[in-house]
Amino acid sequence: EAIAKQIYGADGVVYSPEAERKIALYTEMGFDELPICMAKTQYSFTADAAKKGVPKGFTLPIKDVRVSVGAGFIYPLCGTMSTMPGLPTRPAFYDVDVDPKTGKVQGLF
Repeated sequence: EAIAKQIYGADGVVYSPEAERKIALYTEMGFDELPICMAKTQYSFTADAAKKGVPKGFTLPIKDVRVSVGAGFIYPLCGTMSTMPGLPTRPAFYDVDVDPKTGKVQGLF
């Protein structure tokens, strides 16, 4: 809530039931002291990309909260937000090759 009010200028935050459940879970697991990285649109201080500039009188909706334990941070999802999946430790391109006899690509699917 401090980030929403002090940085983005929001009047407050509204947490979905899922976000509240995850906050309680992560607190119980001991992750409540991890730093926070907000996941929201880059076009606005609100969760609405159409509200440009520095809007006033808005509430920031937190739909979900996730944790990246390996990276060491918690990230609330503000509004509708797509996230990228984590990458494997061994990149898939190691399994892609061209068969020298046929010239066909192998290992893509």
